[in-house]
Amino acid sequence: MNRYTKVINMMESYFTRDFEKSKKGITKTREIKEETVRKAFLKGNTEVLVILEDSDREILIDDFSSDEDIRKYLGAKFINPKR
Repeated sequence: MNRYTKVINMMESYFTRDFEKSKKGITKTREIKEETVRKAFLKGNTEVLVILEDSDREILIDDFSSDEDIRKYLGAKFINPKR
């Protein structure tokens, strides 16, 4: 399962993904475009961990989350019209 992270703070929000380097055993975090995350989320088998920095809350959004939660934390573009 693919896992992306969305960080929301007062000034901005952005998506990240962790990549593991097999030879060195290092985990790198890189910023990812919203369009890339949206395509993967609509295909399925993807979850997004939403981190609200101001309130220190974490919410896990996946294919089975309600449309209301997806719209609230990710945006209307992430709702699958086939549901």
